[in-house]
Order: sequence, then structure tokens, then C-alpha cells
Amino acid sequence: MTQPPRRKKTARFIEIATAAGVSVATVDRVLNERGSVSATARAKVIAAARELAVPRLLPDTRHGLIHLDILLPDNQSPFFRRLRQALQAALPMLDRRVVVHQQTLGEKDEAAMVRALRPRPYPRQGLIVAAPDTPAVQLAMQAAIQRGEQVALVVSNVAGLPQARYVGIDNHAAGRTAGWLLGRLCPQAGRVLLLSSRPDYRGHLERASGCAEVLAQRFPHLQCDQVATATHDDADRCYAAVSHAFKQGRPIAGIYNSGAGSPGIEAALRRYAIHDKVCWVTHELSDDHRQYLQQGLLDVVIDQDPDGQAIKALQHVLAALGVLPQGGEFGAAEFRLYLAENMSASPYLSP
Repeated sequence: MTQPPRRKKTARFIEIATAAGVSVATVDRVLNERGSVSATARAKVIAAARELAVPRLLPDTRHGLIHLDILLPDNQSPFFRRLRQALQAALPMLDRRVVVHQQTLGEKDEAAMVRALRPRPYPRQGLIVAAPDTPAVQLAMQAAIQRGEQVALVVSNVAGLPQARYVGIDNHAAGRTAGWLLGRLCPQAGRVLLLSSRPDYRGHLERASGCAEVLAQRFPHLQCDQVATATHDDADRCYAAVSHAFKQGRPIAGIYNSGAGSPGIEAALRRYAIHDKVCWVTHELSDDHRQYLQQGLLDVVIDQDPDGQAIKALQHVLAALGVLPQGGEFGAAEFRLYLAENMSASPYLSP
């Protein structure tokens, strides 16, 4: 039986050039990364070298810089500060070809967000965004996706964008978890006060609706408004909301705050001497929440893992752009529950 000819261990440049249909000089420039070569010729040379089993580390088929925008609101809550720190810490680990442009936009400036989503002076290939779920933002993101930009959404999802990848927590499930905790921890009948950050962020609406659903389905001794009070993460607004509820004369059994502004809640609970009578569930294991847990004011924290969201967002965009291998699991982040007994001792924010 005739043995098939053995393939040479090393394919010469002339063999690669013949297979790729280019000159030997082009092969040399591509494999040794010298000079300028068109993207088409570069891809042909690398494909031919792989087919001929060249025993060397081959250059990446992509050439040139990869521009990525990170668009976050100018929100000074501990969560957004931690998210920005996590993204900043990850940047030095990125491929040297990746150029990151970070923009902090006005918290209530929808027009600034829409402008930032429009085409840039540089060829933007990817976006990491935390944005309100409004028609104008939806249209601007759809246009970015149609231009071929890869989009990862953090913190809160935006409707009507199936091509975008949401990497935040399941906010509806987090709200249902808060409702279940309140139902189990509040044996006495009373009112549950729902506090939210902003109604134009889909995540906060999902948290409030999830909590209200569980209370209505499983814990009829607890009543709450179907629409949460918007506080915009402001401590004074949180204080006013709790004070107003207390002055109405209806017993407050529990509080679910899906946003920030907790110092206002703490102050109101102490002011009306109801801190030992109210079950309180909120989000993020921030430094103030750790203190309230230790003092027995706060019962449970639902943490949405800002570090994990930062990494997953970068992984998704870079994998979609071919910088990282495809096939990794870059799905939504998972939330964690913290009580006084299991919270970490590490500071939430870096000095």
C-alpha cells in the first residue's frame, strides 16, 4: 500500500504565497508584521499558513486599532463608583490594540446619551452602556447595532434590542427575592414601602414589580403600592418618603429600596424610633450598608456584583470582535444575598 506523502513540518514562504495568491514579500510582511498589508491579503496569508500547518505563532487576522466606548451616567452612588473602578482596573489587561474611550454623561441628560451613541470621529466597534429605557435611546442604540457595533448593556436592560447583550442581574428575580424576604421576615401585618431610583431605568421598574408580585401572591398580610416612589438615589427624598409614610398612621412593616440614598432611610427610622420594628431590604454591599447591617438597622442586602458586570461586558464585546475566543460563557451576572453574618470585611470602594 502506498503511503501518502508526508507534509513538510515547515511550509516555506513561497508555498504560503502560492496558496494565498500573493507575493512572497507580502507573506514576509504579514508573518513578521512588517509594513502595511490590506486586510484581505492579511487574512489570505494567515489562512494559508494555518492550512499548511506552519509551526509558529501566527498574527491575528485583525489589524489596526479597536475602538470601544464606555458610556455611564454621572451617578455618584456607591454602586456606579464601584462599577467605574472595576472597569478602570480591567483596562490595563486589554489587548494593546484596544482603545477605550470613557464618557460620563449627565444623570438626567437623555440628549447627551443619544449624542454619545451616534457615530464618532473614530471607527467605533463596541459599546458598553448603562442607559435609561426611553424611545430616543432605543433608536440610537438600534442605529449603532445596524452600523455593526457590538453592544453590552450593564445595570439595566433596554427593550427592543435583541442583538445587544445584557450582562446585569435579573432585576425582576431580584425584586421577587426581596418580596419573599420581606414576607418571611415581617410576621405582622402592615405596609411595605417601595422606593426606587428612577422610573426610566427598566431595572428599577422590574425590581419593584417583582417585589409587589410576590407580596400579592404569597403574603396578603403585607400591602404595598404598585408603583414605587422615585427617589433618584437622593437621601433627602428617601427621608421624606419614609417620614410621609409614617405620618399617614399606617404601620410600616417593611421597606424595599432598589436604589441608593440609604442614609435618608436610616435617619428616618431613627427619627421615628421604628428602626427595630421595620424589616429593610436594599441593594449593594456598600460601606454604609455594611454599617447598617452591623447595627441591626438593615436586614438583607442584594448585591449585583459590579465587578462581574464590568468583566462580562468587556468579555462579550471583545469576543464578538474576535479579540477573545468565541464560545465563552459571558451571560448575565448573578446577584448575591448578604446579611450581618456573611458580609465581607473588605471596603466596597477603593481609597
